[in-house]
Amino acid sequence: MKEKKEKYNSFTHAVKFIMGILSWTIFVILILIALFLVYYFISSKVYASKGEDFRPPISLYTILTTSMEPNINRNDVIVDLTVKNPEDIKVGDVITFVSTSSLTKGMVITHRVINVKNDENGYSYQTKGDANLSPDTSYVPFANINGKVLFRIPKLGLLQSFLATKGGWLIVVVVPALFVIIGDLLKIFRLTTAKNTVDELYKIEEKSKKKIKQRKEKIEENLQRRYSVIRNVNEPDPIAHKKYHIVSNKKIKTASTPKKLELPKRIDLPKLKKK
Repeated sequence: MKEKKEKYNSFTHAVKFIMGILSWTIFVILILIALFLVYYFISSKVYASKGEDFRPPISLYTILTTSMEPNINRNDVIVDLTVKNPEDIKVGDVITFVSTSSLTKGMVITHRVINVKNDENGYSYQTKGDANLSPDTSYVPFANINGKVLFRIPKLGLLQSFLATKGGWLIVVVVPALFVIIGDLLKIFRLTTAKNTVDELYKIEEKSKKKIKQRKEKIEENLQRRYSVIRNVNEPDPIAHKKYHIVSNKKIKTASTPKKLELPKRIDLPKLKKK
């Protein structure tokens, strides 16, 4: 029975530990996603207000087409880093740029660099989607490049679309945050309850120690009284001792020892004559 209880307790602790790790991992992921989305929202607003010349250090874009599959899928979110030197862009890099093609002019596109050209007009780049059969019709000048792709977050665009709805933000961000807050409040309540219990036990222990101390003191007092009584019995009476000394100073006539009784002398009887 004891072994079963120990196994059950160890299993319960392991489950709680795993659940704690999972909950904190999900919470951290949600926080990171929320930060990315907030940054994406702010950077897009700043970009819209300052125009196309504004280039944030890090920018996020949601992929809306399948031109870069299977490496970058639709509804993925890519994270771009601003490129300051045109020589840093090489063949094979995936860049995000403002298109100058006749079909997609002015649109923000993410494609792969397949050729780099440097002439009197400066650096320009030929691009192509991984899933497209032919390259883009026009070269991209360096001034039109927003950034180079660092990494992608799969399907985060779906979450972004869902958050754009009325109840999306409430369900994805507010509800998990409420669960975390409620969990923390429950932990605080449990800690407070445990602290109160410990305080009560401490008070009970202090009362018990006080009672034991009082009992010891009472026992010691009783023993001290008994010892005093025994001591008074064994010690001579000081008054009697004083009398004894007074009497001993006087000459007391002692009775003479009785004389030895003298037995009468032996009397010889006359001898009778025999007839």
